[in-house]
Amino acid sequence: MKKYNIITYGCQMNEHDSENIAGILEAMGYEHEENAYKADVVVINTCSVRENADKRFFGVLGQFKKIRTKNPDFILCVCGCMPQQPRIVEKINKQFSWVDIVFGTQNIAEFPHLLEKRIGTGRKQRSIIDNNPVIDEDEMKPKRMYEHKALVNITYGCNNFCTYCIVPYTRGREKSRVMSEIVREIECLAADGVKEVMLLGQNVDSYRDPAGHDFADLIHAVNEIDGIIRIRFMTSHPKDISDKMIDCFRTCDKLCHNIHLPLQSGSDRVLKRMNRHYDTARYLEIVEKLRNACPDITMSTDIIVGFPGETEEDFEGTLDMARRVRYDSAFTFIYSPREGTPAATFTDQIPDEITHRRFDRLVDVMNDISLEKNLEYKGKTYDVLVEGVSKNAEDTYAGRTDGFKLVNFTSDKSPDEIIGTMVRVEITESKTFSLEGREVL
Repeated sequence: MKKYNIITYGCQMNEHDSENIAGILEAMGYEHEENAYKADVVVINTCSVRENADKRFFGVLGQFKKIRTKNPDFILCVCGCMPQQPRIVEKINKQFSWVDIVFGTQNIAEFPHLLEKRIGTGRKQRSIIDNNPVIDEDEMKPKRMYEHKALVNITYGCNNFCTYCIVPYTRGREKSRVMSEIVREIECLAADGVKEVMLLGQNVDSYRDPAGHDFADLIHAVNEIDGIIRIRFMTSHPKDISDKMIDCFRTCDKLCHNIHLPLQSGSDRVLKRMNRHYDTARYLEIVEKLRNACPDITMSTDIIVGFPGETEEDFEGTLDMARRVRYDSAFTFIYSPREGTPAATFTDQIPDEITHRRFDRLVDVMNDISLEKNLEYKGKTYDVLVEGVSKNAEDTYAGRTDGFKLVNFTSDKSPDEIIGTMVRVEITESKTFSLEGREVL
């Protein structure tokens, strides 16, 4: 049996794309191989959000040249956000002749035909669609990373055009799936043993299907599906989040008490240059509404440091917002110019040494707050959905609380007994990025 391996970079959208690609390959008779260098087909699913992702990707591509030399039948495929940029495809064609198949984010369903043509003809295959008006989810049967959890796309693409972001150019304009189709998919997932779903979109709050259903309507519909016990979503946009959606935290018992709400900057001036369409006052108003609706809600965020023109005063505003909101966790990024975005042309780029100093200061503030908040969990007991054996120790399990806190805990149960189930865990130790505990009966 032929073997495959998928290397995935980037966000949950890319992870779900890789699940779809894995499902396609297994339907074609391929078997998963853990070691990419022993596989017959390797797919590299790429990300373009950060400059480092570009560099890492090209480094990995170079490593597969030796594999092709040893095995002429080896097939190397590249997909994801990077091929949606013509300059990347041109570079692959000129410098990486051992890449057999290149396709984009919007025609994954075409992959089996591209693979069959490559095998049948021996010729390289290239297929990039700039803005596919229809993405047929029914043609893709994903192989899930977890039996009990599933990622479910509700929208594709993005219409926001933040000045720093490449996503609208790599994933096309925003498209919402029909609510009834999403509900039917989740009903099938529930029948297959899935207990938790993550609703995915670049901006879930702008979801609206042809019948006029909005994101809150969708959450209510999923909340009624038997078998599903937890609903999560990613990502919200402060400019579009509605009071109706916020009220779902009060009215939908399966909706997890957790939200990822990107801030990006604590400076109104910088937010305007980023084209974010909200200011810090509006953001704080949303936070207050969320905590009124759901007092125990946990919050994470994204913050960019060193955006062009960011002054020390602007950065102090970001630190102030971090202290006022008190996030449970944060994804902090050093600004990275992306060719093709407006911000890449701004002339007031920030020197690296200044950006790195600010970044370190922000991380220190965020980590202090995260630890302080995690210390509040010590000695208390929480429901944890068990994901698997912990990466830290073979005799320890890992899972998530309703608020998305990572918990590593001990239990007398075997993996077959406990993985995918909900257990009660007493927290015995709090760390900056995780909690530790033991199962209580």
